[in-house]
Amino acid sequence: MTGKQPGTIAWIVCAALYCAGLSCPGVASPAWAAGAGGAPAPALCGQQPVFDDEFDTLSLAAWRLDGRRWITHTPWAGDFGDARFTDPGPGSAFSVHGGVLSITARRDAAGAWTSGLIASADGVGGGFATMYGYFETRTKLPPGPGTWPGIWLNESTPKDWPLQTVEIDMMEYYGQFPGKYHATIHVWHGRTAARDGGWGTVITAPGDPGTLVARFHTYGVLVAPAQTIFYLDRREVWRSPTPPEHKRPLMFLINLALGGGWPINRTPNPTTMQVDYARVYRPDDSAAFARCLAGTAE
Repeated sequence: MTGKQPGTIAWIVCAALYCAGLSCPGVASPAWAAGAGGAPAPALCGQQPVFDDEFDTLSLAAWRLDGRRWITHTPWAGDFGDARFTDPGPGSAFSVHGGVLSITARRDAAGAWTSGLIASADGVGGGFATMYGYFETRTKLPPGPGTWPGIWLNESTPKDWPLQTVEIDMMEYYGQFPGKYHATIHVWHGRTAARDGGWGTVITAPGDPGTLVARFHTYGVLVAPAQTIFYLDRREVWRSPTPPEHKRPLMFLINLALGGGWPINRTPNPTTMQVDYARVYRPDDSAAFARCLAGTAE
């Protein structure tokens, strides 16, 4: 292996091979295969996961996977928000205990904040991404104003990709507004003449307004050619036509950012987002899968 990144055509070939479950020459074998490194996740509606992490161990790299499961920056830019995303290792934002991943935001003595993000694909064609499927995670959100956690999908492309890309936010939460979160679809124009676009809705969690930070909830999104359906605790909360601009496989991202346009002067130090698992299923019949999923609501 070398430190040289493959060109765009080679990257697309690598991405296609990974999506088909094959290896890419010159890139380490993926660690994201369902059940790799631990007990396999349960089937859901007759489907075995094509990707899962039960977070019994940490499998992290900073920028290039090289056989690990997640990188700790966005492949195309790195960081966003008012906290720097850390590399893995001592002093990082990441820890696991009892099969739960903790992503912790902290402020140091100089007043600088750090936090964390994980992404299932890197910028050189490694990792997991899929064109369509059901993405799900069970998560407890961090307490306090100024927190800005997200669970989202983004088309996996090389850095500086010039064409349009699609982002799907299954859960974007602002700590100033407990009990509510945003579900959004974005279309980013890249360097094309098209304009950025986006549409979405605000989801109100049932019951106690503090429920999203007090207990674990299951967030999911089913991306199919015609429709994209959003779920909370496996109950449908919103659906939208899948944008026609969606043409490339989607990676899985989970992060605890800070700010998002809101002040962080009252953000607790530290504050932690907990993730029980991250799983992806690729059903052959998305409509039948959606009907079955309704029967598994929590």
